[in-house]
Amino acid sequence: MVDSISSKPVSGRDLQLVPVARAAPAAKAADQDGVAAQQLKLSAIAFGFDEKPPVDLERVSRIRNAIRTGTFPIYPATIADRLIALKLEWNPHDAK
Repeated sequence: MVDSISSKPVSGRDLQLVPVARAAPAAKAADQDGVAAQQLKLSAIAFGFDEKPPVDLERVSRIRNAIRTGTFPIYPATIADRLIALKLEWNPHDAK
């Protein structure tokens, strides 16, 4: 049987005392400076990504040329395997 949702009196039996662990001491200023420096480095790296394209334009050019000339290798079995792996969210490099 499920109790209905309403207010009901609380008895002493319903209350339980549970031990509480002490909180960790506050981080020292030196630790905070280290974290701030790390965040600053990561921000600088993130802003650097927009300066150059994240692709190898020379490789893209070679692939386009191979497709245009009909020399780009296509392996249907490999394509099918990778599509299935993508659907199943499986990475062969993680399966060791």
